[in-house]
Amino acid sequence: MDSSFAEVVRQSPVSPAPLSGGLPRRAVLLGGAGALLGAAGCAGGGAAGHSPAPGTPAPDGTGPGAAGSPPAGSPPAASPPTASGTPAALPAVTPWVPGPGEVDPDVKLRAVQLVEALGNWPAGGQGVAAAGARAAALGLDPGLAGQAGPLLPAADRAALQVLYAQYGGLLGDSASVMVVCRQWTAAADGTVAEGGTTVDVRLGRAQPRWTVTELHPADPGPPSATLSAAARAVLTDTRILLPPAALADVTGGAVHDSVLRAMLTLARTYTFQVTVLRSGHPLDVFGTDRPSDHPQGRGVDVWQIDGHTVADPATDHALVDGFMRAAAAAGSYNVGGPRQLSGGVTVNQFFSDDTHHDHVHAGFTD
Repeated sequence: MDSSFAEVVRQSPVSPAPLSGGLPRRAVLLGGAGALLGAAGCAGGGAAGHSPAPGTPAPDGTGPGAAGSPPAGSPPAASPPTASGTPAALPAVTPWVPGPGEVDPDVKLRAVQLVEALGNWPAGGQGVAAAGARAAALGLDPGLAGQAGPLLPAADRAALQVLYAQYGGLLGDSASVMVVCRQWTAAADGTVAEGGTTVDVRLGRAQPRWTVTELHPADPGPPSATLSAAARAVLTDTRILLPPAALADVTGGAVHDSVLRAMLTLARTYTFQVTVLRSGHPLDVFGTDRPSDHPQGRGVDVWQIDGHTVADPATDHALVDGFMRAAAAAGSYNVGGPRQLSGGVTVNQFFSDDTHHDHVHAGFTD
């Protein structure tokens, strides 16, 4: 989420699955991104059999994972059918719940519950009609299933794990929540594929709870045959942890080198989890008609730094504030976060509002 350079718009977890970022898998992606992403079970950009990354958060979504190994409680890697022909089990997933310090947490929970309902189903639960029934069971419009896109791949069974839910915008009567997820799907023969996406969930205020009005899943596009040196370096940097849609943005060549170089600079000091780069973010700064940095490939949002969630009040302010200043020093003209910082090259280089209480945004001009 971002702000205008000249004007700041004031806008009023249970266990995540492992994020992408393991060195062996990223090295493979550089040589075979097209085939791997084509095999993903969800069009949002995950790769089949993607391995866990070091630094993945602990089961409560706030603590650091053990370097070089998946954290306790993380879903296991998807596996092929057994030799006896018994279909392989999908990874166990858990409902996501807002952690401490979230602004208006029920807004996020409402968005997440719909994504979880749409993206998880047992044998016989596939298809738009069945997904619509699951949405209706939440008291939401069953027609939203028709907007689910990559959440409903052709598969016999599916398991979806929400990694994080971040605000794309929060106003008095409307909101955008970007739900970042990983999904495993099983074909009728038991073959399991791994994918994932980010869904921009739009909500409106209602009673007794906010209601979902629209779904905008990420559409990152195909992998690129040629990538810049900065893109290749990001893909092999184990301190930069990318969810499926953001990974697809990088492998597709859709992220500007100014962003990628800044991420590499930040990774010299920090390990961080990216929420969104380009795909899955609102096209405009929420509540305005001004284009966002993200759809232009010129923005990055980070929800966790060195294993600590930005929104958690227990996270050291100095850690997050230091990351924000480091992003500005790395070339960002517009850095947003949970607190208004002083200084900066320009008057509006730093900004803060409710939308940015849960992440650090860094925007770039060139």
